Amino acid sequence: MDYKASGVDIDAGNEAVRRIRGLARSTFTPAVLSDIGSFGGLFRLEPGRFREPVLVASADGVGTKLKVAFMANKHDSVGVDLVNHCVNDILVQGAEPLFFLDYLATGRLRPEVAESIVGGMAAACRENGCALLGGETAEMPGFYTEGEYDLAGFIVGAADRERLITGRGIAEGDALIGVASSGLHTNGYSLARRIVFDQLGLDVDSHVGELGATVGAALLEPHRSYLPLVRPLLEGALIKGMAHITGGGITDNLPRVLPASTVARVDLSRWSMPPIFAWLMAQGRVPLDDMLRTFNMGVGLIIVTAPGKADQVIDELAARGGRDARVIGEIVAGDGPSVSYTGRFPAA
Repeated sequence: MDYKASGVDIDAGNEAVRRIRGLARSTFTPAVLSDIGSFGGLFRLEPGRFREPVLVASADGVGTKLKVAFMANKHDSVGVDLVNHCVNDILVQGAEPLFFLDYLATGRLRPEVAESIVGGMAAACRENGCALLGGETAEMPGFYTEGEYDLAGFIVGAADRERLITGRGIAEGDALIGVASSGLHTNGYSLARRIVFDQLGLDVDSHVGELGATVGAALLEPHRSYLPLVRPLLEGALIKGMAHITGGGITDNLPRVLPASTVARVDLSRWSMPPIFAWLMAQGRVPLDDMLRTFNMGVGLIIVTAPGKADQVIDELAARGGRDARVIGEIVAGDGPSVSYTGRFPAA
C-alpha cells in the first residue's frame, strides 16, 4: 500500500502547484518578499503608505454557488467571486487589500480544475491590486463527492486609523446610496438551486427567456468588486458608513453599520428589481420579506453619507463607471439599528 493507492496523488499535487505558480506570481507587488512554495508568505508593509496603519482582515467562502460551477464545469468565475467578496468585506471599513490567500480542498485533485480556479482568483487579485500571496490545496479522498471541492479565502488589507469607516457618525437625515449588484453575487444559492433545479427541473444549459441567458450563465455571473468605484472616496470625508449586502440581504446587513436608535428607511420604488430576482420570486412563490432577507435584490453595496453630499458621492461613482448608483432611502430615528421598507418595486 502506498499514498497514491489510498487516494492521495502527490504527483497531481505537484502538477497543480506547477500550473498555478505563474498565476500567483503575476499578482505579486513589490511588497511581496517570498515565492510560492515557502511555508509562510512574506509581505512588507511599505513605509510611508499609511500614517497609522490598521490591518483589516476577513475570511469567506463561495457557498453553494460552487454546486452550479460543478454542474456547468466552469471553475474560473468562482475564483473571481471569492476574491471580490473578500475585497468588498474589508472595503466597507475603509481598507484597501494588501494580500489574499486561499484554501482549496477536494476529494481527488484535478490539476486543470485547480488551475482554472486559481486563474480566476489571480485575475481578480490583479484587478484589485492585491497579491495572491499563497494558499493550501488539500486532497482528501473519501471526504468530498467525486468532482466536488470547497473553496475559502482570506484577505488582509490596511487603512489609516483616522480614515477607518465605522458608522459611528451616522445620524438622522443621512442619505442611503445604493450601488447595483451584478446578480446573486455569492448568496442565496441554496434557495435559488432549489427553485431552479429541484422545483423547475432545469439544468445549467436551459435557456430562460426572462433572463436572456442560460441558467448557468445567469447564476454564475461573477460577484462585483466595488473597490475601483469607492477607492477614490476613501481619502475624503464623504462616507460615513458602508454595508456589503451579502447573506441576510439589506435587512440583516445594513444594521451592522448603524448606531443604536437609528433606522434605515429603504424605498423599494427607487430601483427596479433585476430580472433574475423577479424570476426566482415568481417561480418559487417566495414572499418579498424572504427575498429581501436572502438576496441582495439588485443592490450590492450601500453607502451612507450626509444628505448634502449625496449628489457629490453619486457623481464621483458615476465618473468611475458606477452610473447605477442612486439614493434609495434615508436614516431616521427609531428603535434600531434596523431596516424598514417603504414603496414597491416598479412593475417590470
